[in-house]
Amino acid sequence: MPIMERKIVPDSIVYSDCWKGYNVLDVSDFKHFRINHSELFADRQNHINGIENFWNQAKRHMRKFNGVPKAHFGLFLKECEWRFNTSDPSKKLTQIKQWVKRHLR
Repeated sequence: MPIMERKIVPDSIVYSDCWKGYNVLDVSDFKHFRINHSELFADRQNHINGIENFWNQAKRHMRKFNGVPKAHFGLFLKECEWRFNTSDPSKKLTQIKQWVKRHLR
């Protein structure tokens, strides 16, 4: 909860599913809405499939390393974000080449 309070701007909207562990979010400075998958899977933009997909891919990728050092977790997560948001392999390769050229100068 302290991490969320530091990262989430007051009066923001947070979506979650109906897991009882999320009940603590109801007493926060942000608006908490639950999506009940058994009643309503997605209502316009209000679904959590994207974030669930991201975490699934991130966990699968990080599993290869048999644990990630706490000090470097943010960097590993940033790599997972980049992999998730850049799905086209040719774009990934182009971007990596640009980074290498920029840092080898």
